[in-house]
Amino acid sequence: MRGLVHYRETIAVLVALVLTLVFAVTTNGVFLNHANMVSVTHVTAVLAIIAIGQSLVICAGEIDISVGSIFAMGAMTFLALAPEFGVFAAVGTALLVGFMIGAFNGYLVAYLGIPSLIITLSSLFIFRGIAYMLVQDGALRIPLAERLAMDGYLAFGSGTFFGFNNSVLWMLAFMVVLHLVMFTMPFGNRLLAVGGDAKSATSRGVRVRRVKLTAFIVVGLCAAFAGILEANKVGYADGTTGRLMELEAIAACVVGGCALAGGRMSIIGTIAGAFILASIQSYLVITGTTPQLYLVVMATFVICAALLDARVRQWALRLR
Repeated sequence: MRGLVHYRETIAVLVALVLTLVFAVTTNGVFLNHANMVSVTHVTAVLAIIAIGQSLVICAGEIDISVGSIFAMGAMTFLALAPEFGVFAAVGTALLVGFMIGAFNGYLVAYLGIPSLIITLSSLFIFRGIAYMLVQDGALRIPLAERLAMDGYLAFGSGTFFGFNNSVLWMLAFMVVLHLVMFTMPFGNRLLAVGGDAKSATSRGVRVRRVKLTAFIVVGLCAAFAGILEANKVGYADGTTGRLMELEAIAACVVGGCALAGGRMSIIGTIAGAFILASIQSYLVITGTTPQLYLVVMATFVICAALLDARVRQWALRLR
């Protein structure tokens, strides 16, 4: 199984590299200019943070399609509180909101046995509706001059690191922490066991419900934090903020090598998947292609990744 993960991970990275080369050549280098790469890496970082959290839930054999709404709630909470209470208090409160939504979803799924698709679909609508009600057809805004005057503004998605947005640093921090958790701590083995066969994991003494609850809490925190990074950078959020990000996060996971059936994940592959999606989106903008085509391309990539996953699984089973 570990070899299968590395195989899919390698494919995702190679596809990302090939697409980068193709896009650079077909746009006469515009794709690789500094301004565009700053944009692509920021979009990648924000999406990857959500997708990394989503990969834990998928690895546990569940799914969370409410992350776009959690993203919006995190962004709006931050923008509503930062001017009066400061950046750090706003960040803490927004993370608490993400924690509570994740815990709500996780408890209903893990302890009450309600299917995660039903629960998170309901949460998607509930918190998307709340987001719309908070702005009443308007938006929450913090002007740039006001954001620049706030202590801590540059720390969360608005500062730079070697000319790139520091959201990339946050993505790398999430990657390192979750990699250590997954591959050097007992929780990682327990999560893989739960996703592989929950009944077997229970018989071995794994607390399946606690593992699943933890995965949902983590993705809630990841989605809220990604919302903070985006809101702090653009200073704006409305009822549509984060719309379709749940699908992009799932697509990044699948393209990156996560198995929707559970029991397999790849953090590096998931980040590569996020980069692929961000690159495609940027390329379509550069070439003046209709933005709606992005949805078609994203769905095509997911289908191809799923077909490849099925073929590789069949091949691996024949080798046993």
